[in-house]
Amino acid sequence: MATKNAPVKKSTTAKAPKTTSKTPAKKDAAKNLSDLFEDGLKDIYWAEKALAKALPKMHKNATEPKLKTAIADHLEETKEHVRRLEGCFKALKKRAQAKKCDAMEGLLEEGKSIIEETKPGAVRDAGIIAAAQKVEHYEIATYGTLAAYAKVLKEKDCLKYLLSTLDEEKNCNNLLTKIADTNLNSKAIND
Repeated sequence: MATKNAPVKKSTTAKAPKTTSKTPAKKDAAKNLSDLFEDGLKDIYWAEKALAKALPKMHKNATEPKLKTAIADHLEETKEHVRRLEGCFKALKKRAQAKKCDAMEGLLEEGKSIIEETKPGAVRDAGIIAAAQKVEHYEIATYGTLAAYAKVLKEKDCLKYLLSTLDEEKNCNNLLTKIADTNLNSKAIND
């Protein structure tokens, strides 16, 4: 007998999703992990090149000196990330080719909107950090996945390049957190 205040026990059996038809693969769909790996490289190659174009605008709109320095430094790292990806393509004996990355395009658009929708100063700086960290998290996920693929595919040169970039993306994310935590977010309360 249930009491008035006793918790209601919920069923732990998950309902199966409604059945839908499978999505057919495109004509040029990846057929194996090697194809998926190459597609991922093309995607992040586009993303890094697009980021290299967006970072100067973030830099111009930031006011916190440490943030401006972090953005400038990451722009130089991003240029190196592009070169490393070109090294991956070369190691695979493939032409370096970019394929539009919808995820990065959306993240960069969001960053642009944040700049337009905040007044200059600590509030905009906090928004720039938020947008930049979303980009970093996407890149961390992508480089981690591609490194895992490279390891399984025994693409040692690519693995080396991807792990180096992954470490830099993680470091950038940690630096952005540190900048936000050292009074920047607090300044944004009253800015």
